[in-house]
Amino acid sequence: MARDSLWFHRDFRRLWSGDTVSQFSTFVSITVLQLLAVTVLGAAPFEMGLLTAAEHAAFLLIGLPAGVWVDRMRRKPLLISADLARGLLLLTVPIAWWAGLLTLTQLLVVALLVGVCTLFFDVAYQSYLPFLVGRGKLVEGNAKLQASQSVAHVTGPGIGGALAQLAGAANAVLAAGLGYLASAALLLRISVAEPVPRRAETRNLRAEIAEGLRFVFGNSTLRSITLCTATGNFAGGAFAALQVLFLTRELGLPAAGVGLVLAISGVGGILGAFTASWWSRRIGQARAVWLVPLLTWPAQLLVPLAVPGWRVGLAVSGLVIVSYGIIVYNVAQVSYRQAICPDRLLGRMNASVRSVVWGAMPVGSLLGGVLGEWLGIRGGVWVATTGMTLAVLWVLCSPLRTMRDMPGSEARPQPVSS
Repeated sequence: MARDSLWFHRDFRRLWSGDTVSQFSTFVSITVLQLLAVTVLGAAPFEMGLLTAAEHAAFLLIGLPAGVWVDRMRRKPLLISADLARGLLLLTVPIAWWAGLLTLTQLLVVALLVGVCTLFFDVAYQSYLPFLVGRGKLVEGNAKLQASQSVAHVTGPGIGGALAQLAGAANAVLAAGLGYLASAALLLRISVAEPVPRRAETRNLRAEIAEGLRFVFGNSTLRSITLCTATGNFAGGAFAALQVLFLTRELGLPAAGVGLVLAISGVGGILGAFTASWWSRRIGQARAVWLVPLLTWPAQLLVPLAVPGWRVGLAVSGLVIVSYGIIVYNVAQVSYRQAICPDRLLGRMNASVRSVVWGAMPVGSLLGGVLGEWLGIRGGVWVATTGMTLAVLWVLCSPLRTMRDMPGSEARPQPVSS
């Protein structure tokens, strides 16, 4: 193994470890909160849509100003604070359950506030990585971080489902809360000295937000990537609102079975993380952004074909293939965004993209809840999976289709003005 690999970068290993624990906590908490709402509080489809929307509402509500605030702060203390807050918020759920006071309203509030912390954590770590490892190591760094996310996706829901089955969903939330606290302790050990961001003589929140948006939407490739991801997340939010309901009520799976299906589906993500660099080298980074989704995302249409019995495997197969394509796509496009963005705009660029792409999820989740009530759970899943499949058209019909490698894959271009 080459000595210049990030395996030998001590502070990256600490960031990687902390992020890995945080990702596990996220996937465990998402699973057990939804199981808690369905199995204990008897949530209806629209209420599940509200809960899923609350998890991502922060990206829609404060995503853009969050990028400005991240650019004004040191990223490491922000990462630690976000983990501590998420841990303490989740710990209120088992406490309320033990006291007999837990309500769906509390779950909605906790999900919303945890989502705010997740927004700051995600924008901060994506802005922190170029400083920590240098721009030449971004693909390797993002691939390793995506690998951890994929492993967490595989095992987190399974752990969450098993804990909910054995100890009750409310008690399983305790593990997720403690995980966030452990992540904060790991990140605290990063030793590199991060400079204090330069303070502008005059600060104008609106102008700083506008500068970040101009950078993203003034670049045709960034614009197509952002709209593709946003469309996929909008439809994915609708699917997420119905996923647990579909697995439990349409396919008849118990809590542990739901966790197992979600865990198996994440295997594709692990394979995607380990092969993302290979795809970029083999076919080019630009082609990886549109060709891999074109080949894999239509497999999502297998999910609503599943019924109880052996055909549950159709849903599992579709989820595995799609998760593979999503991770390859994410590694390629996130590395590109980080590589071409000036340091002073990293927070705003990441927040501008995330406020659009993640802000689409709560709206989609609300739509998923409405579709579930109107068309039934299976009908809603058909609409959502069709939307996820069609999202690739944004990049397929963009200048990326005529390119092998994006500008900036080997040399960093100047930002495109608008």
